[in-house]
Amino acid sequence: MSDREHFSGTGRMLMGVAWAVLLLGLWLWGREVTDVRHGISAPITGDMAAVGRPPTADLPPAAKPLAAALPQRLDIPGLGVQAPVVARGLDAQGAIDPPPYDQPGVVGWYANGVKPGAVGTALMVGHVDTETRPAVFYRISALQPGETIRVVRADGRVAEFTVDDVQVLSRDHFDAQQAYGVRKSGRAELRLITCGGTYDRVSRSYTANVVVSAYLTGTGP
Repeated sequence: MSDREHFSGTGRMLMGVAWAVLLLGLWLWGREVTDVRHGISAPITGDMAAVGRPPTADLPPAAKPLAAALPQRLDIPGLGVQAPVVARGLDAQGAIDPPPYDQPGVVGWYANGVKPGAVGTALMVGHVDTETRPAVFYRISALQPGETIRVVRADGRVAEFTVDDVQVLSRDHFDAQQAYGVRKSGRAELRLITCGGTYDRVSRSYTANVVVSAYLTGTGP
């Protein structure tokens, strides 16, 4: 998600509109929805290196879901990301409230949804860039199946997730089931979401969402 809109009053409203598409999937969170179709295989955000890279990996089996615990930090070793996690709700327009505009290195977790590591689908959102520099999720389109995402939790455990899919979903044809539906019943799953596609200077928003899907494969220190 870009912070370009943050620098004007109308931009603040446009930012809310841009994030509002995430609401389309709220009713699916935690539900046992399967048979999810695959989306675009060449995700595009600020990191163009991911485009056209074929996803190939032998993926490990899923681990047993953990008891619920609050997330504290998100680590993506392959991207060098270590980001604090803050709980977020819905804003006045009914959209998911993203992390504060002046904290582009922070990840937002939807606190009314599933806790990362527990059974179901947990959702985390982050900005892709700001007016002057990349933000926390700038390079998540470069993630490949088999890479690791770690969530440090308040119970002292680290939930380790393995990426199994990266998609770009157009906002014009956003498929909530595809983005938020549980891929396999009984698993603990995680979604990382940011803006993607191209930046539309007329609407002052991006044309798509990048959705990284991962599932729990173990715990670590």
